[in-house]
Amino acid sequence: MPDLGQLLKRTFGYSTFRPLQREICEATLAGRDVFALLPTGGGKSLCFQLPALVRPGLTVVVSPLIALMKDQVDALQASGVAATFLNSTLGEAEARARLRGLHGGEFKLLYAAPERLMLEGWDENLKKWNVACLAIDEAHCVSEWGHDFRPEYRQLARLRAALPGVPSMALTATATERVRADIVTHLKLREPEVFVASFNRPNLTYRVVPKNQPLKQIVEFVKKREHESGIVYCASRATAERTAEGLASRGFAARPYHAGLDAATRAENQEAFLRDDVRIICATIAFGMGINKPNVRWIIHHDLPKNIEGYYQETGRAGRDGLPGDCLLLFSAGDVAKQTHFLDEITDEHERGVARAQLRQIVHYAENSSCRRAELLGYFGEKFPLENCAACDNCAEPRDTYDGTVVAQKFLSCVYRIAQNSRFGVGLNHIIEVLTGADTDKIRRWGHERLTTYGIGKDLSRPAWAAVGRELMRLGFVAVAEGEFATLELTAEGMAVLRARTPITLTKPMDLPKAKRVAVRREGDIACDEILFERLRALRKRLADERHVPAYIVFGDATLRAMAHYYPESAGAMEGIPGVGEKKRTEFGAIFAAEIADYLKANSRMAFA
Repeated sequence: MPDLGQLLKRTFGYSTFRPLQREICEATLAGRDVFALLPTGGGKSLCFQLPALVRPGLTVVVSPLIALMKDQVDALQASGVAATFLNSTLGEAEARARLRGLHGGEFKLLYAAPERLMLEGWDENLKKWNVACLAIDEAHCVSEWGHDFRPEYRQLARLRAALPGVPSMALTATATERVRADIVTHLKLREPEVFVASFNRPNLTYRVVPKNQPLKQIVEFVKKREHESGIVYCASRATAERTAEGLASRGFAARPYHAGLDAATRAENQEAFLRDDVRIICATIAFGMGINKPNVRWIIHHDLPKNIEGYYQETGRAGRDGLPGDCLLLFSAGDVAKQTHFLDEITDEHERGVARAQLRQIVHYAENSSCRRAELLGYFGEKFPLENCAACDNCAEPRDTYDGTVVAQKFLSCVYRIAQNSRFGVGLNHIIEVLTGADTDKIRRWGHERLTTYGIGKDLSRPAWAAVGRELMRLGFVAVAEGEFATLELTAEGMAVLRARTPITLTKPMDLPKAKRVAVRREGDIACDEILFERLRALRKRLADERHVPAYIVFGDATLRAMAHYYPESAGAMEGIPGVGEKKRTEFGAIFAAEIADYLKANSRMAFA
C-alpha cells in the first residue's frame, strides 16, 4: 500500500490525519465495507477521496445536493485530482463529454445523485466504468428516523446487486444508534467496519439566551463580527425574509434562502454566500446540508429547532476549518407553544409521538443549566469527560439556583390531585391552568376548580410554571405518560419527595444577556497578524473571482492565518503551511509569498507565543 501520509501531504497539503481518517482509508483499501460517522468538519470527504487516488478504477460518490457536487469537484480539481459530476445543471453537450471521459477512464471520482444512478441502463454504465468503490455521503438520508429522510436513498441497495464485488462506504456526520442500524440494513452493508468519532466540536462555543427583540439581538451580535460569515436559521420563510431585509437595511450584506424562492434566486444567493460577496444567509433548514464552506464563523438560531439532531447538524456548519465558531440559540416559551400547536395537527399518531419526544429533548437542552456540550454529546450516547467545558454559557457563567421546595410541592401536588380526582392524566398546560386559577371549559367540565390545588400558584406567571414543570421532568420527578397524549404523571421518585417534603433546588430561569460577559475559551484559534490576514483574504478573493470559484477553493482561512503567522516570503517557504499541496503551491505559492514580502517592506513581523 502506498504511503497515505505522503499522498495526503502532496495532494492536499496536510501533514497529519484527523481522527480515524487513516483507519477508514486503510479499511476501504483492504476491500471492506465501511460505516463512518465523523462530525461535520471531521474530514469525511477525505476518507473516500484519498483511497480513490490509490486504487485503480472509479470511485462513485452518491451525494444528495447539486451544490455540494460542484463544490467538491472544484476543490478536488484545484488540488490536481481528476474528478467530475453528472447532474441536471449540465447541458447535453457537456454531459455527453463527461460520459465520454468516464468511458475512457479519465476520472478517479464521479459525483452523482441517487436518482441518476437509478436511471434505466445506468447499471450497465457502472459495470463498464470499472467502479472500484461506492461512497454514500449523507447516509442518514436512508433512515426515516434521520433528520433528513430521502426515499430515493433506499433504492441504493440495488447497486449492490449491480456491483456485487465492489466495497461500499456509508458516511454521515450525525446519527443516533437507531439511525446507524438503519443505514447498515438499508444499504445492505456486509459486515462493515464501523468507525464512530467523537461528536465533540471543541472549537465551537454554545450559548442560549432568552429571545427578546430578535432582530435587535442579531444586529448586536453581527456588529461585533462584521467581516465574518454566518447563517441565521429561521423556522419560517417569512421570518427568513424579514430578518434578511432587517439586516440589509442596516448595511449588512445579507440575503434570504428558502424553498419559496425560485431556483435561480436560491442558487444566486447561495453562490454569493459561498464566494463571500454576501456575509449572511437568513435561511430555513432547506439551506446548508452539504454546504462545503469552511469559514462560516457563526450560527444563530432565530427560532427553536425541531430536534437536537438538526440543531447539532446546523451548528456544525460553523468552524469546519477548525478555527473558532460561535453558536447562539434565541429561546422563548412562545416558540415552544407554537411548535406544540403544530405537532397537535399531525394526524399520524406514531409520527406525532416521535415529534413530541424530539421537541421535549430540544427544550430540555435549551432550558437546562448543565454543560451544553455534555448535553449534546449525551444525546448521541457519548459521555463528555470534563465537568466544565469552559466554552458554553452554562459553564462560563453558571446560572443561580434557589430553594424550589415550595413551588415543586405545589406542582407535584397538583399532578397528584388531578390524577386522584379524575382517574386520568392531563398535559402541562392544563396543570398550569389549575395552578393559576384559570376559568376554562375543561376545568369546569372536569370539576378541577374544586381541587385543593386550584389557584395556589397565582403568584407565578404561566411561563414560570412551565419552566418549573419542565425542570421537574428533567429531575425525574414527573414523566410524560406513554400513549397518544402527552400527559404528565408522578414518578416513584416524585411521589417520594412529595410525601417526604424533601428540599428541592431549582435553577433560576435564564436572564436576558448581561452586558458584561465572561470570556470563553476558544479552541482552534491561530494567532496571526490580522492586518496581513485581511490583505491575504483580499488577494484570495481576487484570484477566486477570476476563476469563478468560491474563495476557499483557493485557500481556506486556516491556511491564510498560518501564512500570516509564519510570514513565508517564497513558494519554497510555503512547505509545512497546512492546506498548501503541490498543485496549489505551484499555482498560488509565489503570488501569496510576493504579497507577504511586499507587506513586510513597510511592516515588521509580529512575534507569537
